Amino acid sequence: MMNPSDIASIERATLDAVCPAEVHEIPGWLLPYDPLPIGRAQSAVPLAHTPLTLPELLQIEAHYRQRQRPTVFRLPEDLIRPDIGDALYAMGYSGHHGVLVQMAELTGLLRLAPPDAATLNAAPSAPWAAVYTADGFDPVDGANRVQLLSRSRHVVYAHVSENGQALAAGTGSISQGWLSIHGMRTAPGAQGRGLASRILAGLAAHAAAQAVHRVFLQVEDDNAVAQGLYRKAGFATAWRYHYWRKD
Repeated sequence: MMNPSDIASIERATLDAVCPAEVHEIPGWLLPYDPLPIGRAQSAVPLAHTPLTLPELLQIEAHYRQRQRPTVFRLPEDLIRPDIGDALYAMGYSGHHGVLVQMAELTGLLRLAPPDAATLNAAPSAPWAAVYTADGFDPVDGANRVQLLSRSRHVVYAHVSENGQALAAGTGSISQGWLSIHGMRTAPGAQGRGLASRILAGLAAHAAAQAVHRVFLQVEDDNAVAQGLYRKAGFATAWRYHYWRKD
């Protein structure tokens, strides 16, 4: 069982990192709003893994409707009891895009590579941003992620370059007692060379210098390559969630 305070701090830290344009809080929930089409910045998420009720789902839907925004729920799969699943389907929602929330101790990341093998900056840099729009990535999605990840005051920006070309990037956000990892990217053609390990180790060293020793990240449940790296760093799955939206 997850510590309830850890669940709440992870969800708050997630929004600290992606920094939506607005976050409204009601008892037990965070309701972010953002014009960019990035799921974590615009999906309602519970602060505790307690049974859901239909009235609270309807209340959240009303909040988004008042703001003329589509309602998206980011729901741990353990909370989807048959009655709640039936209610969501009856309201026109269906679950998409499974994501694993994974946790680790910092020591596993520090063993991956020398901490100075990645370049860290307190502000977004051109090499860091260039990775997200490199050939082989969706340029619109990449530009959106650069814009979103560039907002937060909690974030440091890491990249790895070889021969003057940035090949891997990621961000680390320190808040709520956690290092959270976001936006991990390795340019196509440069994968399998340990570049992502160098990003993780650099971010871990930054967190260790601030006496932060716990880390979490979120990874798509069908991304076996990334999960293999994270397993090597000591990450284990805490829970799985899906985005529930109207088709």
